[in-house]
Amino acid sequence: MCGAKAQRILMAIMLGFVLYLFAMGMQGNALMFKIGVILQTFIIIMLLIFAFTNFCPSLWFFNKIFGKCKWDEQ
Repeated sequence: MCGAKAQRILMAIMLGFVLYLFAMGMQGNALMFKIGVILQTFIIIMLLIFAFTNFCPSLWFFNKIFGKCKWDEQ
């Protein structure tokens, strides 16, 4: 496992969790919907920061823990 893969797995889990919160919000639970909107907004802001500055705090953190990926080596 390397940092970039761990970050992508975490992003997929977060997006799945937000989708779950949206689904629960559509069932009538307004609090779940609000939490889903807040988390989705946070994810969008983090992706925009990564796009414009080429710095992602979660990627930096996971690279410190797991190390950088060696995509070219097999």
